[in-house]
Amino acid sequence: MMKKLMILAAMLMTGTAFFFARSVTQRRQFISEPAEKAPVPLPRAHSHNDYEHRRPLLDALEHGFCSVEADIHLVDGELFVAHDRDKVEPTRTLESLYLAPLRRRVRKNGGRVYRNGPGFTLLIDVKSDAQPTYATLGKVLKKYAGILTVFSPGRIQTQAVTVIISGNRARETMAAQAVRYCAMDGRLSDMDSDAPVHLIPLISDSWGKVFQWRGRGAMPEAERRKLKGIVEKAHRRGCRVRFWGTPDTPAVWRETMAAGVDLVNTDDLPGLQQFLLSF
Repeated sequence: MMKKLMILAAMLMTGTAFFFARSVTQRRQFISEPAEKAPVPLPRAHSHNDYEHRRPLLDALEHGFCSVEADIHLVDGELFVAHDRDKVEPTRTLESLYLAPLRRRVRKNGGRVYRNGPGFTLLIDVKSDAQPTYATLGKVLKKYAGILTVFSPGRIQTQAVTVIISGNRARETMAAQAVRYCAMDGRLSDMDSDAPVHLIPLISDSWGKVFQWRGRGAMPEAERRKLKGIVEKAHRRGCRVRFWGTPDTPAVWRETMAAGVDLVNTDDLPGLQQFLLSF
């Protein structure tokens, strides 16, 4: 009887020790492993109409996007994010949805949107009148000067976030400023102008106005050469290139990437992420 009790006690002690050791190991693994894996930053991924996603900015960041686009309206002295004026909501401001979260993230990640990652572009598409909207926008951007790229004649001082103004642009006002915390989105016609790169560092245009191909079948060779020529001309000026209205298909993504288009426009965040990671 005594022998059986001794054997049972030894078994219990062994089991307890094994359980304890396993629990400690599991706890150590849990503590050492991050809650979620950080996404791979994708410098050429641009989230079109980003504010229409379920979680503006955050969805793009979780998919590794390094460029997002937000439409804004000036209403009663406040900058609201919405495509249409009648869709404006009190809580959806440019600061609350984009600028403040980006600043928090830059401070958290040692001066970058993605820790040790590439630069980030915030494209602001102005839907209300250019002059009054830009007057307010300039004051708002100045509050975030610590994280924003600075543009001045003959110089671009790159910081964590580069702001580009599209849509209704106050071109003359911006061109006359000695210091700006944003630059202007140009069009293909600007490549034949004398506009300096510190004013227009990005060239954007409508895919449908420039190309007939919509991603079905092979891209016609003439259009492929045309696309390549546009990109090369922009790059000689020191400008990046983006097209809006591009079909969200791997065929179009493949051709734009191969041609050297700098920002690939999409509404399909997971689709483009998967494509770029395997490109």
